[in-house]
Amino acid sequence: MNDYSDIINIKYDGPKNHQRMTRESRAAQFSSFRALTGYEDSLKEARRIVDSKIILSEDKKEELDKKINIIFKDLTKKIKIIYFVKDFKKSGGFYKTIKTSIKKIDFTNKEIILINNTKIKINDIL
Repeated sequence: MNDYSDIINIKYDGPKNHQRMTRESRAAQFSSFRALTGYEDSLKEARRIVDSKIILSEDKKEELDKKINIIFKDLTKKIKIIYFVKDFKKSGGFYKTIKTSIKKIDFTNKEIILINNTKIKINDIL
């Protein structure tokens, strides 16, 4: 025989010293327990879409160089720049569009420095 043969058929009437909990109260004890802490954040991050950086053709690069040289002659004008911002968590990123003035064009480091001192690599400009 098994170990429980002496008690298997005994009727259980519930607790004698306190009232039985409702199903809702019993479930509430475990609602704050999350076995997979951070799982929802991981799912959200996995669903987040990033763009790939567009590689310009040689013709487009020449066109961009001409535009940069025109801008270099008069840095006071406001211009619209579309540039790639690298994502730190995933490979890829997103394109950002701003209208601003340029403080300086650094041809040595191949970057444009905006009025607010933001540096944009020329290779990231679309």
